[in-house]
Amino acid sequence: MVIKPRKVGIVCRGESEDLRLLDEITDRIKDEVEVVIKGVGDELGDVDVIICMGGDGTLLRTLHALESPIPVVGINMGGVGFLADIPPEDAVATVLKILEGFEVERRERLAVSIGGERLPYAMNEAVVLTARPAKILHFAIFVDDSELERLRADGVIFATPTGSTAYAMSAGGPIVDPRVDACIIVPLAPFALSARPVVVPADSKVRLKLLEKNAELVMDGQLYREIESGEEIEITKGEPAFFVKTAENFFSKVKSKLRI
Repeated sequence: MVIKPRKVGIVCRGESEDLRLLDEITDRIKDEVEVVIKGVGDELGDVDVIICMGGDGTLLRTLHALESPIPVVGINMGGVGFLADIPPEDAVATVLKILEGFEVERRERLAVSIGGERLPYAMNEAVVLTARPAKILHFAIFVDDSELERLRADGVIFATPTGSTAYAMSAGGPIVDPRVDACIIVPLAPFALSARPVVVPADSKVRLKLLEKNAELVMDGQLYREIESGEEIEITKGEPAFFVKTAENFFSKVKSKLRI
């Protein structure tokens, strides 16, 4: 389905280079659509599409702040820009093309809760880390109530296919096409030769029980929450996010961004 927007939200970090490009974009589109400009983390309200100006972190914080899914597209004003993949020199042309109509790409997210407390959906990953450097964690992982692993390790990553090219990949996890409906479990520096990354169906109920010491939960590198010994984390399939479909496909992006 092609969506032709009438109200466009723009999220901008506020840095000088971003503001110059923001002025250029708004000057080109303000007579065609209603434009709402916000800072990172602000609620945008009812818009048809969101343009994020910044890096992947800006886009992730924007997704965390949304009360309901709205299609997003990222203009990369940062580093690698795997999620925010539009280069600044193509920004104006891309936005003008979006105004003519765009299609969306669905990306799955993880729903994470601790003791019934629901956290923002994870676009890339939820990571459990030792809260004390050089002290390993002891935890058990269950998939649909069957014990998968009982490990001593620095932590574990629970990633979406979208996040498979982020922290999970750096820790030795597989690259997974975002069209695959799955959850990727990657132990961090496990004290066991048998511990390996595992891919399970996205609709599995995954639980982690912390057996010793406190730990820290990090969501998409943006949100931090302490976990106490004995607490359980539950991870299930969350509400999806929607991205504006661009010309570059997943594997060409992997080649251009990561194989350098």
